[in-house]
Amino acid sequence: MSQKLLLSNEDLRIILYRLACQLKETHDDFAQTLLVGLQPRGVRLAERLVHILTDHYKVANLQLSKLDITFFRDDFRRGDKVLNPNANMMEASIENKRVVLIDDVLYTGRSIRSALTAIDSYGRPAEIQLLTLIDRRFSRHLPIQPDFCGRQVDAIQNERVVVCWEEEDNEDAVYLVNK
Repeated sequence: MSQKLLLSNEDLRIILYRLACQLKETHDDFAQTLLVGLQPRGVRLAERLVHILTDHYKVANLQLSKLDITFFRDDFRRGDKVLNPNANMMEASIENKRVVLIDDVLYTGRSIRSALTAIDSYGRPAEIQLLTLIDRRFSRHLPIQPDFCGRQVDAIQNERVVVCWEEEDNEDAVYLVNK
């Protein structure tokens, strides 16, 4: 198994600030916006963006929720893999809000489809946008594209994109890993 560094700590920092800036330009004061991190890996990205938006851009009204899509996945209860759900923390109403779904890697689009189904359980948003750190653009099974994207990566089927966060993996980096 080999790995190639796609984004260093500094590259990741620059992309996070760019994504936060794009969110600020699009959502202004965030009064009608709800950021929703997809459990587990999208939550870390969402928390980083919230930190930048509050500390650097002085946004005061940010609302962050955490959504687990385990029971909405199309592969739930298929095969021998045991899925361990995370807690949903949808603390804010999504009714007539602009919802930004946040995930680390967009691959086939199936997780996002599951998230869209799960969001229906919480009401009807005015709009749903998608923010991803990495877009594996040639691997899509569904016609889903991000509104905000950190970086596009061309990876073949036997490669994985691994996002590492300091809090969990002792480094901020993104790798392309051959299986």
